[in-house]
Amino acid sequence: MDRKTVKRVKTGSFERRLSMATAGIFAGAKYATLSAGTLFTAKDKRDERRKEILSQQAQQLVEDLGKLKGSVVKIGQMMALFGEHFLPEEVTAALHTLESQTTALAWPTMFRHLQMELGDAKLAELEISQAPLGAASLAQVHKAIRKSDGKELVLKIQYPGVAQAIDSDLRALVRLLKLSRLVPITAQFNEWLDEIREMLKREVDYDLEAHTTEYFRELLKNDERFVVPTVVPEYSTHNILCMTFESGIPITEVDVDTLAQERRNHIGRAIMELCCMEVFQWNKMQTDPNFGNYLLRIDNQGGNDKVVLLDFGAIRDFEHTTLGPGREMIRASWHQDTERLGQAMRALGFLAKDVPKRVLNDFAALCFEAVEPLQDPQRFPVPASVLNSKQEYMWGESDLPSRVMGRASRNALSVHFDVPPKEFIFLVRKLLGAYTFLHVIRAEIRGNTLLEPFLPMQEEEDKAIVKTLLN
Repeated sequence: MDRKTVKRVKTGSFERRLSMATAGIFAGAKYATLSAGTLFTAKDKRDERRKEILSQQAQQLVEDLGKLKGSVVKIGQMMALFGEHFLPEEVTAALHTLESQTTALAWPTMFRHLQMELGDAKLAELEISQAPLGAASLAQVHKAIRKSDGKELVLKIQYPGVAQAIDSDLRALVRLLKLSRLVPITAQFNEWLDEIREMLKREVDYDLEAHTTEYFRELLKNDERFVVPTVVPEYSTHNILCMTFESGIPITEVDVDTLAQERRNHIGRAIMELCCMEVFQWNKMQTDPNFGNYLLRIDNQGGNDKVVLLDFGAIRDFEHTTLGPGREMIRASWHQDTERLGQAMRALGFLAKDVPKRVLNDFAALCFEAVEPLQDPQRFPVPASVLNSKQEYMWGESDLPSRVMGRASRNALSVHFDVPPKEFIFLVRKLLGAYTFLHVIRAEIRGNTLLEPFLPMQEEEDKAIVKTLLN
């Protein structure tokens, strides 16, 4: 199927502001008109109708945002990821649809951009496929062949002007949201916008991404379970990142589902241990653990399957003082130690000092349940329905997300909890991404063998950090 394309990205500040303002004005006017119509709706149906209208208008607004591409789309995607803390659920659901944005920039425009970045001499050394391998909000990827030796490469090409438009896009988006009347602009919302700004600037810094890619390649060079692309500097610039092409298939393909159980377990263990290495050893975390950042290289001969790691633009460094209390929350949850958990939460800054014991116990039960797949079933039993005869956790059979969400909904509105700090959100997203991966491939692994080896790492230092933060 042919991929839809656009001829150019609107990069002019005035042009982008005008497009967003127009979308916001129309969305706000229509929302107000339709909301007024609910006055004639029966009382018992009024809230339901208002939610339907909000959802419809949010979807329309998101569709208009998607046409602009660039950082405004990425901003929307990031807002969707963290929006449950300050956005109406209808708006968050609509923003999530931006994650499937597939409109590519037309080849003539991309080719002119490549000419400006690499020059005709360098371009002549490459045979570049005009159809992109993938198109996202900030860049698209094209496969290339180096003519001199047939080496397969990929070019990650940043859309022209998107890096320069980040600040103006953020300002314009806030104005749009105010005009559309869909989102309350709160202090927490503004703090998250500042974080999104910094995240975006890291993602468009291809010099940093090249360094981070090579850093992870060095970290994992002796781990045969992983493949990290090699950066090719002669075809890289500030706006283009050239790397070796690494073959693989998406984890959702049928070929993965039909692999023998032990092979799927091998892949699942690799992903969960990578997550633990990032959190407990490296203090570096891939904060965008979506499936598009992984491929699986299936070995049909010897079964030596590998995970191909892609896109290191969302890697974030953490200080021990910020990640340490998060690690302590994991340890406390694994040991089912409510007092230790409360101390770690207070050190992170989102639990009031005078929280009633009942509230803390309820939240502790939520955390204890959340680490169920990583628990030793002999110490703390888990539902029999998710264990096989070897006492291995059957990720594909687990309904843990729905159980945890049920508990979370009962805790979320407590006045004793503040909006969680971003470090905690990143940590939760990281763990949730790994959980989802293992669920999709239906891995069966004894959970404590995954987490237990990592728990002692930096433990005394983290305890000291929590103590210092509490004093």
